[in-house]
Amino acid sequence: MVIRHLKIIFVTFISLLCLFYAAQNVANLEACYQAFAYVLGAVDHQVYPDSIFPAIRSPAVIWLVLVVVVTLEFVAGLLAAKGAWDLWGAKRAPAADFNNAKTFALAGCGTGIVVWMGLFGVFGGALFQMWQTEIGKGSLGDAFQFFAACAFVFLIVNSADE
Repeated sequence: MVIRHLKIIFVTFISLLCLFYAAQNVANLEACYQAFAYVLGAVDHQVYPDSIFPAIRSPAVIWLVLVVVVTLEFVAGLLAAKGAWDLWGAKRAPAADFNNAKTFALAGCGTGIVVWMGLFGVFGGALFQMWQTEIGKGSLGDAFQFFAACAFVFLIVNSADE
């Protein structure tokens, strides 16, 4: 029973992590836009000044990327919240029922992995080379921390209950 409670707590924390970051991005929307524009625009790239992908300077495209990221952060948080709720409801159920209740929790963690490993790590880090600037490096480092949290909780929750 203790392990089940810990899984529920971990998923709740993932939900809050995603929702807090999404809400902070909305609360600081102009600063968020400027950070995205800086990274997507390949500003101040001195280590690797050339890229295989052109810089993006179109405000419409930058806003689109920002909206996709923030929306997925909210989606991850809401999926994880639903997952925590489902797990809470199944906490005293037989193992098969508790295992079946993990769907939304895993979907929330998985969506967080898509955001912070996929969008930030693959596209931001590798394609847009955001590691070359202090702003980008900070965002990339934080994204790794959030990805790791989502990935570890995904693995822990996904482990079978008996």
